[in-house]
Amino acid sequence: MLIKVLEILLYVVFIASSLLLILVILLQESKGGGLAAAFGGTGAETFGVKSGGINRFTSILAAVFVGAAIILATIQPRTSAPASTKPAQEAPAEGAPVEGTPAPVEPPG
Repeated sequence: MLIKVLEILLYVVFIASSLLLILVILLQESKGGGLAAAFGGTGAETFGVKSGGINRFTSILAAVFVGAAIILATIQPRTSAPASTKPAQEAPAEGAPVEGTPAPVEPPG
């Protein structure tokens, strides 16, 4: 039960960090202006004048996102092997009897 709660919490952190990461990256001002310039530079005003803080925040947020993704991938229950790794069963030659089925019996006479 506790593991399920932690898994749900990790999913919330994963989704929240992904959405926040998208927002922060789009609001950053690039050399060409970017989306931040379209809103009148609100990205720079929101996060302060220095770009060092926003870059550090973006890096921390990216690390949280990647960390949550790795943890979620490792705690997922293992299912059967993918079809590409299972040994292929060869189909019997046409006209050959399939194992487990009796050969047809011809009526006497």
